[in-house]
Amino acid sequence: MIKKVLIANRGEIAVRIIRACKELGLKTVIVYSEADKESLGVRLADEKVCIGKGPPQESYLIASRILSTCEITNSDAVHPGYGFLAESPDFADACEEMKIIFIGPTSETIRLFGDKLFAKKMAKKYDLKIIPGSEEALKDEKEAKKIAKEIGYPILLKAAAGGGGKGMKLIHNEEELLNNFDTVKLEAKNAFLDDRIYIEKYLNPVRHIEFQILGDGKGGVWVFPPRDCTIQFRHQKIIEKSPVLNIPLEKIREVQEKILNFCSEIKYRSAGTLEFLYYDDFYFMEVNTRIQVEHPVTEMITGIDLVKEQIKIADGRNLTSKIIDGNGFAIEARISASDPDNNFIPSPGKIEKLYLPFYPFLRIDTHIYEKYIIPPYYDSLLAKYIAWGKDREEARIRLINALKETEISGVKTNKDFLLKILEDEDFLRGEYFKITERLRGGKF
Repeated sequence: MIKKVLIANRGEIAVRIIRACKELGLKTVIVYSEADKESLGVRLADEKVCIGKGPPQESYLIASRILSTCEITNSDAVHPGYGFLAESPDFADACEEMKIIFIGPTSETIRLFGDKLFAKKMAKKYDLKIIPGSEEALKDEKEAKKIAKEIGYPILLKAAAGGGGKGMKLIHNEEELLNNFDTVKLEAKNAFLDDRIYIEKYLNPVRHIEFQILGDGKGGVWVFPPRDCTIQFRHQKIIEKSPVLNIPLEKIREVQEKILNFCSEIKYRSAGTLEFLYYDDFYFMEVNTRIQVEHPVTEMITGIDLVKEQIKIADGRNLTSKIIDGNGFAIEARISASDPDNNFIPSPGKIEKLYLPFYPFLRIDTHIYEKYIIPPYYDSLLAKYIAWGKDREEARIRLINALKETEISGVKTNKDFLLKILEDEDFLRGEYFKITERLRGGKF
């Protein structure tokens, strides 16, 4: 039985996990870097242990120090959050070997689904459509040319172990293919220690749709309403919404049932997300074996605390398989410490003044406070604003009003940039892919 949870993360997700543990009556331990000694997570946790200097490779990415802290503090379980070691099969393996409960999927699941080619094969086996392209790693340029000719340009060259937009290149013709083949392989090897690459047909315009799941590891699975994550900038999601609009409900239900069957058969454990591109149908892309940054969107329309459910599942809870329906509409916007007028470079420093609004139907997940010093070593996310409404327009207006009332001084933020998106005509028409295209082309 879990009595004490170690949080192997920082920032807003660490605060989120600590609060979920408190609601469950569990003790908490947080590991932190020297740069995070004044962070809110460190203040809230029952115990705290410094594991190194500011840079992640000197603290949050050193698995041995985290595992030693588990032993020292008698922690029963580890919650990795997202990022850092959350999708490290070796870290999950080490936890399992030390009889520490890893609050997430099994190490085998993380390892297998970290391979995008394996994930596509598994999805196809369970009748999920996959994007046309190569089903194995490319042997050489000759094979790449053959497949590209068969499916037609434009195509994407992608790293088999890739993620976050790394190891990916849009190719318009054979000349570009030949010029970039070795470059993408090298980037894949440098970023992921795996130089395997493959081809996918480039579909456009598309919507980026994902389905949240929870599994108990024994075949019980919950499948949640889809989230629309089409609006992205530099391959990073910035505004997410649920449920999705303008996709036939029968198509959504059909893919939910296939996801349920898929995840039940493989006995998926804990939280995960299946990501799709929607073109004329849903085309499977990948499985993310972690809690997502945007999970509150799903929580707001279902009333289900996904982090608490993760912990309960890790402690042995069984689920009865079902498709979960939502109520109303939720939109999330991510405020980051970045400078829109200077190519969105990070803006670390001291928050001199802070006002966060309080609204009915508004949730703010954050770790910041007045006089807090934002370290320069980590992701620039400051806060997630999630607004609920009976429909999209009510949620949108509530989110806009909340952002307009927000005051963060001392550092640059992307608040006005988010407001510009939420008030844009393309957003009002639900043509989110146009916003992403304009952002990509520098015309927003």
